[in-house]
Amino acid sequence: MMKSWSGQTVKSIRRRAILAAPALLVRPARAVTVPETGTLTFRMMRHGDAIGTHRLTFARDDGTLRVHIAVDAVVTLLSIPIVRYRHQAVETWRDGRLVGLAAETNKNGEHEWAKARLTAAGLEVSGSQTRPYLAPSDAIPTSYWDKQMLDGKMISLEDGVLLAPKVAAMPAETIMLASGRRIPADHYALSGAFAVDLWYDRADTWAGMAMTVADGSEVRYERL
Repeated sequence: MMKSWSGQTVKSIRRRAILAAPALLVRPARAVTVPETGTLTFRMMRHGDAIGTHRLTFARDDGTLRVHIAVDAVVTLLSIPIVRYRHQAVETWRDGRLVGLAAETNKNGEHEWAKARLTAAGLEVSGSQTRPYLAPSDAIPTSYWDKQMLDGKMISLEDGVLLAPKVAAMPAETIMLASGRRIPADHYALSGAFAVDLWYDRADTWAGMAMTVADGSEVRYERL
């Protein structure tokens, strides 16, 4: 999805201009892994309660892959909404390479956005918290849906900022799906400008996530 729906980002990284030099060498295309069902849906859990959903839909058309992302979350206190988060994004991939991106996020009325398009010069990125720049050839969005996408720099789907999280492989473990069934999963911890824990099943498909949000509580993703 994004760095985190709490908007936890190092301020200095948000504000500085990121002017990446054009890549002279083209990185080989990734063999991206798309779920056989064509969809990935998670419920977002906080303090044992479901607060929203995160859904990805994958559509192929003549060599082009489009990934539609929709996140909708509401946190309430005594039935009164105190946090609202909505995120919509469309990624366009061709031959395993990101060629287009359009994303919008609304956090309690604060609007953020990110855009990218492939040109002759490279992948041009702009966003609500960054000056336009050319992304490195290995940059990918913060959508996490394929484990093989963790090996490069990341473009924030919230605001377009270029991020370089540290990725650490953790011991494999079993995680719980929304159905209550447990599956074996590979665990990766991302740290630096933002922190999330990610889990992938044996098909290298996104299976779960955990992150700490602004109030100190943990939000966990359980795949439906």
